[in-house]
Amino acid sequence: MVVCILLSIAFVASVPSVAAKEYLPPTYEYTNNFYNSYGEPSISASVLGDTEFDRGETATIEVVLANRGVIYGFKADKSVGTSETEHQLSLDELQYETMRTTAYGIKASLVSPTDMIDIDPETNSHTLDELYPGVLPDDPMEFTVTLSEDIPAGVYILELPLSYEYQSEVRMTAGESIILGEPDLDHTSIYTNVETTLQIPIIVKPAAKFEVTNITGTLVSGGTSVVNVTYTNTGELTAEDAIARIVAMKPLSSERSTRALGTMEPGESRTATFTITSDVGTLAKSYGIDSEIKYIDEDGDDAFSTSMKVSLPLEEPERELNVTGLALAGIFVIIIVLVVKNKRKNASDNN
Repeated sequence: MVVCILLSIAFVASVPSVAAKEYLPPTYEYTNNFYNSYGEPSISASVLGDTEFDRGETATIEVVLANRGVIYGFKADKSVGTSETEHQLSLDELQYETMRTTAYGIKASLVSPTDMIDIDPETNSHTLDELYPGVLPDDPMEFTVTLSEDIPAGVYILELPLSYEYQSEVRMTAGESIILGEPDLDHTSIYTNVETTLQIPIIVKPAAKFEVTNITGTLVSGGTSVVNVTYTNTGELTAEDAIARIVAMKPLSSERSTRALGTMEPGESRTATFTITSDVGTLAKSYGIDSEIKYIDEDGDDAFSTSMKVSLPLEEPERELNVTGLALAGIFVIIIVLVVKNKRKNASDNN
């Protein structure tokens, strides 16, 4: 058996991978089977590089397939007797049988277990013509994945469905193939289809994560308002020395755009107060202000949250009564009344 395996290494390099599949196989009556071999391809997958990713990251996963299939036995199926021709045919079949552990026509695609991991369809289809035992492919299969900003930290198992076929039986033609118009054909191979699924584990790193959980305050057109924004650490790690920042664009503005929140444990909330001014004549509607949080992560490095939207309604100012205007209007009405009364009195005296 050891000798046969050693012979197979040299035989793999000399036999074309698809040579035995470019014809219609002869029927059993034109073939002989001298040996039955045991073993088949055993394909595994490994990932090159780091398998830990951050939320919101778009990364390339490089997957390498390896074939660890071995032939673990042979069993004679037919005696050759004293025939030198059949003895040679049996030796030839023994060599062909060593190809049993080679996988042909491999097709692979990556499947995500959750909608929060998106796999680029343009990189999600890969094929290999053949995969020999102990021989790695020239290039890894590359898959582009994008992680959602909202995906929880943890381990996720991506599935890699594979389909391929392997040579499950070899039969020698004993020269009978000339009847089928294939005089150079000395053997025929029968193939078995295989479908299996491999697992690719990846890790989403834990980190601090922030959300705007409450907003109080209303903007007034042409006025200055106080707005309270509550931030909550919905992540898995502590954020130290957190500072909230807003970015107010015209027609809104803020003299001080940052507020210190301090250290925030997972699940903890803090409220920041901002003073926001709107230009005179600003249209009454809801305005969105961008906000982010700067903090120190677990490695002592500066980190920034993803951009958050602070939605604020803006209302028209209440119309106040003009006392001076009312007083002037009253005086004007009194003058008119007095003038009218004076004219009526003069007309009465004349009469």
